[in-house]
Amino acid sequence: MTTTGPQPGRMEPPVTETSAPFWEATKEHRLILQWCTACDRAIFFPRDNCPVCLGSGLEWRPASGDGVVASVTVETSSPNPGIAGGQPYAVALIDLDEGVRLLSNVVGCPPSDVAIGQAVQVAWAPLSDGRNLPLFEPKG
Repeated sequence: MTTTGPQPGRMEPPVTETSAPFWEATKEHRLILQWCTACDRAIFFPRDNCPVCLGSGLEWRPASGDGVVASVTVETSSPNPGIAGGQPYAVALIDLDEGVRLLSNVVGCPPSDVAIGQAVQVAWAPLSDGRNLPLFEPKG
């Protein structure tokens, strides 16, 4: 797992009461996911009830951090002046081995090299408050 440097003007996600365990784990470069104890499914993004069975019995479990690129686009410009100069970059939907899909960036290779079906693993980008943002890099 690679740690990348601070990104120019990266938006820092807010922490809520529901998402706090997820963000606390990122401080130690650990990726965790909620799991529904009723239907035994992984859940992402953090929430109060299972989106499948509406159960409220949720627990946090470690995730492998491994997945595949389900979709990707390369951004070459940004309307946000706070991140100007950080392009091009790959924005991808990542299907984790646990069965959830995350929207993230793929780093560690030229953005144009990122491909659907590509195996990736979690990498980390530091945030200003000690948390780390999960990004992904080519596996291997």
